Amino acid sequence: MASPPDQSIRRVGVIGASGFTGAELLRLIAGHPSLELAFATGATQAGTPVADLYPSLAGSYPDTVYVDSSEIELDAVDLVFLGLPHGASQSIVPELRGRVDHIVDLAADFRLDDPDLYPVWYGEPHVAPHLLDDFVYGMPELFRSTLHGAELIAAPGCYVTASSLTLAPLLSAGLIEPTGIIVDAASGVSGAGRPAKPGTTFCTVDESFTAYGLLNHRHTPEIEMALSRASGRAAQLLFTPHLAPMNRGILATCYARPSQPLTTAQVLDTLAERYSEEPFVVVSERIPATKNTLGSNSIHITARVDERTGWVIAIGALDNLVKGASGQAMQCANLALGLEETTGLAAVGVFP
Repeated sequence: MASPPDQSIRRVGVIGASGFTGAELLRLIAGHPSLELAFATGATQAGTPVADLYPSLAGSYPDTVYVDSSEIELDAVDLVFLGLPHGASQSIVPELRGRVDHIVDLAADFRLDDPDLYPVWYGEPHVAPHLLDDFVYGMPELFRSTLHGAELIAAPGCYVTASSLTLAPLLSAGLIEPTGIIVDAASGVSGAGRPAKPGTTFCTVDESFTAYGLLNHRHTPEIEMALSRASGRAAQLLFTPHLAPMNRGILATCYARPSQPLTTAQVLDTLAERYSEEPFVVVSERIPATKNTLGSNSIHITARVDERTGWVIAIGALDNLVKGASGQAMQCANLALGLEETTGLAAVGVFP
């Protein structure tokens, strides 16, 4: 008989806790029975009380103050989350490794397995390419076996998670062609981060819906990598992201060509069977809506076969700050620390 997971208290730190994903991590840590916050850094917010920047967190962090990363103490810290902008983790991880048992990075710094992709898609070479092979990819539903006790975890973001979880079972089962895939996905404005930008102000976003990153969005090779690794088939796709006038959410509408005669029942059954034991995946005939995943670590998925045009359409919806970022990182942290995977994470959304 397997022994129960160890439920002793673990101390965790958040480096880069002043952004939206960092604040979401603080919210999840506050509700986690086995985690205790050791520190929260915020380069531009050092000295600011957490409760002043995010009054929603005041109940759990009335006296916690953001500190500079130079002030943190790693003694007796079991795990560190990195909620930093892309590029920052590459220089920090080599310094942290060996001083803390587990690191979960929410940025894209260590997600791609090919260092040559970074100059092409991120505009600059990777400064620590020797560490790429040491990181495991943090999408539990597809790569859980590598996450138990893992030291270094690269947690994928919202677009990649929504697209990969929606398409991977169909690709793995050989039901769809691995090339010619189209992913149209829409994100809430929180995906652009907390600092104000001209393209994400209220007047720009309200009552508008726009595409961006045409043909060259940096998450394209990561989606291809995740699908290829999960299915064993070289995937190629066209990815177009969109900005929607909502705070949270990702809706990924994915189109693929069937590799054999298919029915809607077949694709739904394939998805349902693959995810039947997954606590955070809901598969049904219902059309997914971002609102139904709000605040939860769940993704809602459906699929159809259009006999008239010959396309398979699969749709996934999730909360970009939870399952698409901090919730997924927490799910990975639970596995790395030997805790029950679902601890501190909600499978049910908030409505209305």
